Amino acid sequence: MRCAYIAFTARGLALAQRLTAACPGSVARCGAGGVTLAAWTQEQFAAADALVFVGAVGIAVRAIAPCCRSKAADPAVVVLDEGGQFAIPLLSGHLGGANELARRLAAVCRAVPVITTATDGRGLFAVDEWARCHRFAVAEPERIKTVSSALLAGQTVHYASDWAIAGPPPAGVCPACDGDEADFALTLTPAGRALHLIPRIAVLGVGCRRGISEQRLAEAFRAFCAETHFAAQGVCRVASIDLKKNEAGLAAFCLANGWRMDFYTAEQLRAVSGSFTPSPFVQSVTGVDNVCERAAVLASGGVLYLPKWARDGVTFAVAVPSFAPDWRWRNEP
Repeated sequence: MRCAYIAFTARGLALAQRLTAACPGSVARCGAGGVTLAAWTQEQFAAADALVFVGAVGIAVRAIAPCCRSKAADPAVVVLDEGGQFAIPLLSGHLGGANELARRLAAVCRAVPVITTATDGRGLFAVDEWARCHRFAVAEPERIKTVSSALLAGQTVHYASDWAIAGPPPAGVCPACDGDEADFALTLTPAGRALHLIPRIAVLGVGCRRGISEQRLAEAFRAFCAETHFAAQGVCRVASIDLKKNEAGLAAFCLANGWRMDFYTAEQLRAVSGSFTPSPFVQSVTGVDNVCERAAVLASGGVLYLPKWARDGVTFAVAVPSFAPDWRWRNEP
């Protein structure tokens, strides 16, 4: 977590510097070296994972108010008084990790973490904190409140998962008899009204014609996701044959999405064991009967999840590694 600290007094500055031993980050003092509160807040809101104000809560509230967007996008914001007596998460307690950060910072200076989220106050399962703990993407953040509200009302919530989840479910959480009855689901292919959590484990295998544009790849990928119900948030890397290393459109497509690219020789791809969709044309051009499926499986070290999909000179496939989620949902200091 990239933290950014700002203090307003000499005593507060000393505390901020002390806190960086547990949670590293930049430290600034408002008014020193040309640092202004508004400019610092705007810059760090966009760049940092967490903003830590060492000073009054009111100052922090007024500073962040113009920057707040949504719980899915906002960084964690924590306030500590300059004496280090209290650590108060103000924003993104669960998804952004502010509650956990407040506990970690409080442990450093023996402060009291002032956690105000209702599920924490009652010791109930927080589905968004579980998602953050395991780095699952949340497809519909607005549905988090439906799950939390049900638990707070003493109701049972039901889950579905494409993978076995180790350990006993938290109190109030039970498996759904039918996927359509699930209140939240762990999957790469979301459908229905549940809150969908997307593990970032998928490898996207890509095959494409020479000289293909970024725009055509992007359009094809949107069609692929729509037709297969695949969640793009699940992609962690892209794989293809080394003949595509210098494809500018492919490089731009991956860069735009923040995906790392891996390339393999035809010999490496031919050596991948499994049943794949053969193409005589691909064989004649590349020296291997299938690029997208074989590359995805090789890069993931796992199995094929979605088979070859082809359109307009583009092929996609998805593979996933062995994946073993568990019900751990809180990282204590």
